[in-house]
Amino acid sequence: MTTKQGGGIEVRPVAGYIGAEITGVDLADGLDEAQVAVVRAAVLRWKVVFFRGQRLDHEGQVRFARRFGEPVVLRRRGSASPAGHPEIETTADRLELGGRYGMEHDEWLRRRRHIPLRGWHCDHGARVDPPAATILRAETVPPYGGDTTWANLAAAYAGLSAPVRAFADGLRAEHRLGVGYQSRPGDDAYVRHLLDHQIATVHPLVRVHPETGERVLFVNGYYVEHIEDVSRAESRLLLELLLEQATRPEYTVRFHWEPGSVAFWDNRATIHLAPSDNAHLGHPRTMHRVMLAGDVPAGVDGRPSEALVGSAPGRW
Repeated sequence: MTTKQGGGIEVRPVAGYIGAEITGVDLADGLDEAQVAVVRAAVLRWKVVFFRGQRLDHEGQVRFARRFGEPVVLRRRGSASPAGHPEIETTADRLELGGRYGMEHDEWLRRRRHIPLRGWHCDHGARVDPPAATILRAETVPPYGGDTTWANLAAAYAGLSAPVRAFADGLRAEHRLGVGYQSRPGDDAYVRHLLDHQIATVHPLVRVHPETGERVLFVNGYYVEHIEDVSRAESRLLLELLLEQATRPEYTVRFHWEPGSVAFWDNRATIHLAPSDNAHLGHPRTMHRVMLAGDVPAGVDGRPSEALVGSAPGRW
């Protein structure tokens, strides 16, 4: 069902619980207040929205992002990111990471995703103030493969049985950088890097969305170390249960990128899975990411997240 909104914009849901495609707007021309309101409402309702055939450049992407929040400026980026636009990180930077630590990129990626659910994550979830949203723009994509998948964490929470929801409401979990990495035998330069640049936070397992008031199952495979106040064995099984719930197919949407595609998602209410089916194809995939600054999550009881090491609100 397509719904026509203010400013000539049309919003068409593409899956039952998450995802909508927005048409009728040229992001390079800028958005008026009515159009901004429609896009913001669509992101909050559908968690991720897609625009196709856009002609944004770096400056236009940052300008678009600023209509919805304050872009994050990362202290460290790779050589592929545009020097004149510190708000933008280019995904091609990640191809450099393995080489910094004595590994081919494929090995580095395998060690980060040695368990299937490990790849699911929100952006910078180990921080005490994870980004509120992410805007990703496709420049160069393979002719096939390279899709991204998102999951709706509010729908996943609502889909739990009432006793499990009540149990999860009172739990907190440690999120830590590098949890999903499987170390190499012997000396591992990447492990040393993780220890030297550690980021860890205790987040509520269920956070209350600051704009919608929804309860969100704040869990992901890449950052969650363990659930507090339960045994390691219990934590492992609980996390497996909750991750499988969060990534059930009915709570997900998959998007096939084209040059000029833009995805805008609520990083507070989703996790996503970057593709792993395109590296062997030999085709470049260049994407440009802008993240919007977020707040410190709060649980059902109102208790905020607690930084353990490595991050403070607003300091990147």
